[in-house]
Amino acid sequence: MKKVTFLATSVALALGLTGCGEQAKTATATATATKTANTMVVNEAKAALVSGIELENIDHAVRAQDDFYQHVNGVWLRDTKIPDDKSNYGSFTQLYDNSQAALKKVIEAAAANATVKAGSDEQKLGDFYKSFMDQSTANKLGFDPLKADLANIAALTDKKGLAGLMAELRIKGSNTPFAWYVNNDEKKSSEYALYVFQSGLGLPDRDYYLKNDEKFTKIREQYQTYITQLLALAGDENAADAAKNIIALEAKLATAQWSRVENRDATKAYNKLTTAEVDTLLGDFDFAAFLAQSNLNVKELIVSQPSYLAALAGIYAETDLTVWQDYLSFHFVNTYASKLGDEFVDLNFAFYSTTLRGVEQQQPRWKTAVDSANDVLGEILGKVYVKDNFPPEAKQRMGVLVNNLIKAYGVAIDELEWMSAETKVAAKEKLNKFTPKIGYPDKWKDYSALEIKAGDLVGNFIRHSQWAYADMSGKLGKPVDRSEWFMTPQTVNAYYNPVNNEIVFPAAILQPPFFNLAADDAVNYGAIGAVIGHELGHGFDDQGAKYDGDGNLRDWWNETDLAQFQERGAKLIAQYDGFKPFDDAHVNGSLTLGENIGDLGGLTVAYKAYQMSLSGNKAPEIDGFTGEQRFFMGWAQVWRRNYRDEELRNRLMTDPHSPSQYRVIGILSNMPEFYQAFAVKAEDKMYVAPEQRVKIW
Repeated sequence: MKKVTFLATSVALALGLTGCGEQAKTATATATATKTANTMVVNEAKAALVSGIELENIDHAVRAQDDFYQHVNGVWLRDTKIPDDKSNYGSFTQLYDNSQAALKKVIEAAAANATVKAGSDEQKLGDFYKSFMDQSTANKLGFDPLKADLANIAALTDKKGLAGLMAELRIKGSNTPFAWYVNNDEKKSSEYALYVFQSGLGLPDRDYYLKNDEKFTKIREQYQTYITQLLALAGDENAADAAKNIIALEAKLATAQWSRVENRDATKAYNKLTTAEVDTLLGDFDFAAFLAQSNLNVKELIVSQPSYLAALAGIYAETDLTVWQDYLSFHFVNTYASKLGDEFVDLNFAFYSTTLRGVEQQQPRWKTAVDSANDVLGEILGKVYVKDNFPPEAKQRMGVLVNNLIKAYGVAIDELEWMSAETKVAAKEKLNKFTPKIGYPDKWKDYSALEIKAGDLVGNFIRHSQWAYADMSGKLGKPVDRSEWFMTPQTVNAYYNPVNNEIVFPAAILQPPFFNLAADDAVNYGAIGAVIGHELGHGFDDQGAKYDGDGNLRDWWNETDLAQFQERGAKLIAQYDGFKPFDDAHVNGSLTLGENIGDLGGLTVAYKAYQMSLSGNKAPEIDGFTGEQRFFMGWAQVWRRNYRDEELRNRLMTDPHSPSQYRVIGILSNMPEFYQAFAVKAEDKMYVAPEQRVKIW
């Protein structure tokens, strides 16, 4: 599960890439939705129904029974080139591209308004955009915006000042050996708690340092070259030696860190310690000074990886001050390299985008500016987005869908043959306490304390990081705000937050191909319905199921039932371990287990909800497909995506989601309903013997 930090504000179990678009707006104008609470059928007239299936993408040369993903999406996959400025491209990115263009108009209008009031949302939005688009000033300044902080790092004469300096740099957005955030206490969800977790690497994952095959050895060599060149640009006369020392230090940190699979275990990652105990754990590192500089007054905190902090104590003690200074200097420059002059931007792009992800070309500067405005001023943009792109009927019909999925999940729990009555009662209690959030927050963020200046790009980012940190740390000691959102409305995504037991659906995902107001029910249940089911399913995946209906981490399972649940999960792990996008790399079934359970349970329950919505009637046949067939096609078409090899390899190591192809064929091969809808036989490639199929929810 993704936790909240002030640098990456999401509790989300993300479905894919963010994005938004205009397509839902067009669909709204083409059909009139009924306002009943039991069905989503658009019934102006039977003839007005559309399937919602993009028929032009179907590859008839591939049988549905052999590879359903290729069958539904094959023409699109073949004909769609990944844009030079992207590492992958799919339904999410198509919508996101549309949103960038729409948001650009809003931002440019704010920037062009010469009469805006100082301190207003429009002033902040316009001046932020101006600061980003002023490339000539960025080139003129070079790394001048960072010089004062780099001088502070260089001025240290002993290690006593390191702890306070690390805290200061972290608050300014930089990378440090450990990080922290404030969120609900997982065992007392009505109160906020401070969490500390491992951090500090410049490569995407610890395994980039630990694997010794040729690919990773070469990446480490390229990383060292990048560090050398970046520090040299920032005036370091000993950049090459510094780079060697930084790589060696990060390799030690990586060796001590927990793997992504280990970090998924919510029980093992919950370790409440006193500040005195953490101070002892960290040895010579002055944790009290660190807390003081962070303005954190706590007696207890939750440590995600205690063994890492213990190892860090030894690494800290044996590492010279000059190496720590080089490390902190590099990471501070690296954090802001993409906001400096062209030399820094180009160098940073060449390593992090081209080397690691295969991206061939930088996107136009205006797109980066829009992305950054989303990051820094997201809910200001969100207000405008929902006003122009989220019709009331979309929220109403989404509410109907959510209610139907919750009802169907309850029926599915009742029908489970492997779960005892005792555990079913507890599961139903949790289900009935889910809080859905649809579209946009009821209360918008207050940006009044955030200062944005037209001529100060780096300063805007640093002040935003400090503002976001103050907002986060200020929660300590206050009542938990359960109205808060951790995604903006213009994000094409959805999430489940276990400590609030809530499912959240931003406005931007509620448009085709995920949600089509003009389409028959089937495709909507197979697409957005399954997304709803997926997020509900996270409340009952291998980790989400450890939290009760109030968001507290506690045991509520019968031991026999838990053993059955884990046995079924192990079978799903084995299935996904068998998927190999490359000869030398396969899907990590353990890392992706939670998302795969979410997909399997979500689609299963969405199918049940669709059948319930028909009230015993037969679905109409549209475009030559039955309702059941359109349901599964709706699921398949939302996951169409092409990847660059570098990006796909990166995701196999770091992404808890399976690659798109396996989110389709892996799930459908386990569902008897799919076999019935498409007459799948034993000789077909997607066939899995009944005794090998996995059913959890």
